[in-house]
Amino acid sequence: MAKKIVAFGEVVWDILPDGKVLGGTPSNLVFRCNSFGEKGFLLSRVGDDELGNEALNRLEELGISILDVQLDSEFPTGTVNVEFDKNGEPIFKVTPDVAFDHIEFSAEALKLVRNANCLFFGLLPQRFGISKNTIRELINESRRALKFFDLKLFQHFFNVGVVENMLRSSNIVRIKEKEIGFLTEKLNLNPGDVESFGNQLLKKYKVDLVIVTRGTRGVCAFHKKQGAFWDSGYKVELNDNIGSGMALAAGFLHYFLNGSSIQEALNFGNAAGALNATRMGATSFFDKKDVLKFMETTPKRT
Repeated sequence: MAKKIVAFGEVVWDILPDGKVLGGTPSNLVFRCNSFGEKGFLLSRVGDDELGNEALNRLEELGISILDVQLDSEFPTGTVNVEFDKNGEPIFKVTPDVAFDHIEFSAEALKLVRNANCLFFGLLPQRFGISKNTIRELINESRRALKFFDLKLFQHFFNVGVVENMLRSSNIVRIKEKEIGFLTEKLNLNPGDVESFGNQLLKKYKVDLVIVTRGTRGVCAFHKKQGAFWDSGYKVELNDNIGSGMALAAGFLHYFLNGSSIQEALNFGNAAGALNATRMGATSFFDKKDVLKFMETTPKRT
């Protein structure tokens, strides 16, 4: 039976050098979960404006239900200006105080999370009070769901109190290796290697599993009881890596929620993220069979 995965947070238009593309970590995750045969649900908010209408139409084209995407008559649809550094890594500049900052707690949202197998959330929608309070209420009401916190950092927003609260509320947290130094300082952890960082998070915040994405070097994970897991990167020609983190997360959840081991889930997720990086954008379609074929035919880095 397909697992129900609820993703809370932003729907935005990514303004790229060559045009705009619908984005947002939660919608990218839902799209990829659906492509692997699970049931993804998006809980978000857009403005009652031209960009909001375009967003709703595009979500439907991508096969994402808009039943739980709220309309806001006061605040505009979110936008993000995206640039790329010399290594091809995206740099996001997010417009403040937009519709997704004001996602309201509702009976529909409550019903959604109470029946979910996984509740996914990130840091960005917690810049302001309404969405921040809503996700905390939903976490409290989704006791049976696996809580997955995507701790991706954004320019101009980092609140230690919010981050620590979310860490204490999470079963799984995903972090980029390149952001470990910043987080080590802000969370008052001891400097060390990636494994030391992961183990400190497990102990301090009672997280079950820490996943660290390492770019071309692959991924690693640290479990509170089962220890460390590693999977090296694939030798691929990078197109862009927008959405690769969510492809990894969706792939991991597809295996993990269906009873596979952490190592098996990590291997599949890592391959899904690498395959995504060979495509343009976060919503180029591929399914489980494509990932498995990729794993069989693509060499890995040493």
